[in-house]
Amino acid sequence: MKSLQDTLYNWLTIKIVSLERPDDTAAVETEEMFAAMLRDEHELSNIEIEKDDVMYYVHYDQNGERKKSRFPRELIEVMLNQINSEPEKYVNYPED
Repeated sequence: MKSLQDTLYNWLTIKIVSLERPDDTAAVETEEMFAAMLRDEHELSNIEIEKDDVMYYVHYDQNGERKKSRFPRELIEVMLNQINSEPEKYVNYPED
């Protein structure tokens, strides 16, 4: 099992991609996988994302407590920026 911090980081990174590219089936499926890990392995609920000019904040409930983690935007948006800078490498192939 990955740490909660690692799972939140991976989920948030791909969540930002899937929000920007809702037709990207790989991104959507990967986000769903990490979301399930957050729910099932780490027992998180009521997950909310907030951002400002510098950070992303993930608010969530765990074990009856409201908690918050934060991540620098430049780290979270690196995958989306890479996809946007070289879209030909990240073609979404339709399912057959």
